[in-house]
Amino acid sequence: MFKGFKDFLLRGNVIELATAVIVGAAFTAVVTAISDNVINPVIASIGSPDTSALTWTIRPALAETTTIDLGAVITAAINFLIVAGVVYFVFIAPMNKLASLRKVDEPEEVEAPTTDEILGEIRDILKTQQTGRGTDGSTGL
Repeated sequence: MFKGFKDFLLRGNVIELATAVIVGAAFTAVVTAISDNVINPVIASIGSPDTSALTWTIRPALAETTTIDLGAVITAAINFLIVAGVVYFVFIAPMNKLASLRKVDEPEEVEAPTTDEILGEIRDILKTQQTGRGTDGSTGL
């Protein structure tokens, strides 16, 4: 029972998914702080000194509901790339390396012979048995 549970836990997809969820949740605060205090000012410097440099209002009368905030979209994309990079390079890549090392230690499975190969071996054995006998069927011993 414990072996099955261990196999379930060590299956690559389960570990990758659990790791992604945990690390994504844990690094949310760090990534948000980096994007708010480093990335947003850099993005804002492209357009103007205020943080809304990459926003456009379609209808000024409805400023809140008709504002396109390209800076927020870029920040969200960068946040995603940061989290994905941390998850991959800190957790997924080492787990893949461990899995490949584990496969090296396992012996390779020998491929079972095909029906044609078995029949060929039987034919060869029968031929050697027939050629080893005399004309009267005795083996000569």
